[in-house]
Amino acid sequence: MAKNIKLVKSLIGRKDDQIATAHSLGLKKIGDTTVQPDNEVTLGKIQKISHLIEVTEG
Repeated sequence: MAKNIKLVKSLIGRKDDQIATAHSLGLKKIGDTTVQPDNEVTLGKIQKISHLIEVTEG
């Protein structure tokens, strides 16, 4: 099962590691969406920036 991830809050003023995590998921601007595989790596990234994104099952 894949995860649909959408960036809903700005990356401005966030810590460098949070920005890098968002970019590694393919999220650069508010409203950007991406589909990622449901695995441990992706879940770790989602946890790290959970306050900035919306996640749905896809």
